[in-house]
Amino acid sequence: MSTKPVLLSGAPGSPYTRKMLALLRYRRIPYEMLWSDVRGGPPHLPKPKVQLLPTFYFPDGSGGVEAVVDSTPIARRLEREHAGREAIPPGAALGFLNELFEDYADEWLTKAMFHYRWAFEEDAAHAPPLLVHWAAPSLPTDEAKTFADQLGRRQIDRLYVVGSNAVTAATIEQSYERLLGVLDAGLQEKEFLFGDRPATADFALYGQLTQLAAVDRTPARLTARVAPRIRAWVERVDDLSGLPSDAAWDDVDAASRRLAPLLKEIGRVYAPFLLANAAAAEAGAAQWSSEIDGRPWEQPTFPYQAKCLRWLKESYAALPGPDRAAVDAALAGSGCAALFGAD
Repeated sequence: MSTKPVLLSGAPGSPYTRKMLALLRYRRIPYEMLWSDVRGGPPHLPKPKVQLLPTFYFPDGSGGVEAVVDSTPIARRLEREHAGREAIPPGAALGFLNELFEDYADEWLTKAMFHYRWAFEEDAAHAPPLLVHWAAPSLPTDEAKTFADQLGRRQIDRLYVVGSNAVTAATIEQSYERLLGVLDAGLQEKEFLFGDRPATADFALYGQLTQLAAVDRTPARLTARVAPRIRAWVERVDDLSGLPSDAAWDDVDAASRRLAPLLKEIGRVYAPFLLANAAAAEAGAAQWSSEIDGRPWEQPTFPYQAKCLRWLKESYAALPGPDRAAVDAALAGSGCAALFGAD
């Protein structure tokens, strides 16, 4: 087990940075945070093959460090290398449901985050200066404005990549509003998805909601109006280092009952997205169009999200018989079973 602090770089405006920081705090894993700078990453550290935040710097076995990205496998690595206060629920069935929810938050809910931040004029004007000042608070005003202008133009031009456009806007926005209702109802029973302690899926939801519920003005107003307890939950999850270590997990039956509405939302929007995107990737198509939630959807093919579906299928195929039966029972009628050749 490693005893050295975990080293990472990231930014407060990055949902995945916030996800991993909150996870590190909850698990009481010592860390050193290098806030990213708009002028470039830490010059004394290697760059990852793909420039994503957060970037973790793990020992490479030869006295140096390697730059590693992608929050979900990093969270699993931390589970292996740091004992205590685990954030993967016990048992294969709960572990699989946690993986599915985490993937939904990381890959679908981020569409709402990106859409609300850059598709609305008020939000697109508000975000760039904040993101730049978060990254480099001492940057001179004129230089900060130049970076902010460049950032805003670049991100607005990239809206199409996540599927945010005039055709898909209503689907994204209504999905987010339904999610608020689902999470609000769930919080009235248990504070976390799988009981009285957080899982990595909770931190994934939290990461996106740090921006949607608290930073960007349009979704923050919506969240305050529809589900004010969600904003409060976000503030609590930011630092759960004081949560008792012996907080309990639900069993799979109790968790499946409570989480049925969230599974239905995933089956309604994310499952058809994953299937259509994977079919396009397999066909070598650069662009695809389909129907999601009764409306047209069009966007560029996203190879990484095709990998996400493959990984989910591999995890499902690896489930032992009794756990497969428990997962099948949880997914029944939700639309999610279509991901695995059923429903």
